[in-house]
Amino acid sequence: MKILVTGGAGFIASHIVDSYVVSGHDVVIIDDLSTGKEENINQKVTFYRMDIMDNGAEEIFKKERPEVVNHHAAQMDVRRSVEDPRFDASVNIIGTLNLLENCIRYDVQRFIFASTGGAIYGEQEYFPADEGHPERPLSPYGISKLACERYLFYYKMIHRLEYVALRYSNVYGPRQNPHGEAGVVAIFTEKMLRGEQPVINGDGCQTRDFLYIGDVVEANKHAISASEGGTFNIGTAIETDINGLFRRLVDLTGSECREIHNPPKEGEQMRSVIDWKKAKGTLGWRPVVSLEEGLRETVMWFKRSTNK
Repeated sequence: MKILVTGGAGFIASHIVDSYVVSGHDVVIIDDLSTGKEENINQKVTFYRMDIMDNGAEEIFKKERPEVVNHHAAQMDVRRSVEDPRFDASVNIIGTLNLLENCIRYDVQRFIFASTGGAIYGEQEYFPADEGHPERPLSPYGISKLACERYLFYYKMIHRLEYVALRYSNVYGPRQNPHGEAGVVAIFTEKMLRGEQPVINGDGCQTRDFLYIGDVVEANKHAISASEGGTFNIGTAIETDINGLFRRLVDLTGSECREIHNPPKEGEQMRSVIDWKKAKGTLGWRPVVSLEEGLRETVMWFKRSTNK
């Protein structure tokens, strides 16, 4: 099967690309390398350096004729979305629409969309949140992802484009960039291995649902052949507070850093955890990598990367 992956040089999508290649798929990547890295690009794929908002994307669809589009290219920095909502919308909404229009023109069969769990649900009413939880995003980033899901529903109903929207929890693992929009696992790990002092925002009691990249890859493999589409939470349903995460990483890295706290970030969500039972029932997916195993693999990768 020919699969077009946007953002295929990035942290999450590059792992997905590798898995698709191993599975025997013919993979094409679009990435402008604004956050992705060339060293992440699988050597067995066709790579186009391009912005998803570029009109030249149509030429790629016309030439490559993908059967499936896996869309991971995005403006994913929540803080930047707050500072510049128009830029966030231009990439995440207009860029996605550009792809969807090309899907219709060139007979793409299925659209797999990387969405977000925590940012869409906002402050939760119950824990873990299932897909029926009220959607109350508190950032332009969350709003743009939810808007794209609504467009996917429209394109299915009007144009019969099948879709699978995967609402990720907090993804971590090898290749995650410890700068910019990176998650806390990558930031803490790199600083600890470099002998620097990480800082915890707020009291550290805020919780997140940490999901290992390997489980994300499996969800994207299942999404290709799922008999039924729709929107699915991809998480672990397990809450981990930031203080506890910090201590686990101190043990794994052998760091001697102390637990230091800064004032909390304005508007930061206090608790975030999502339910995965719908994904199990429809996609046949469930998380299998424990936090301990995932953190160990991540720290080992960062150690090798730091020593290069």
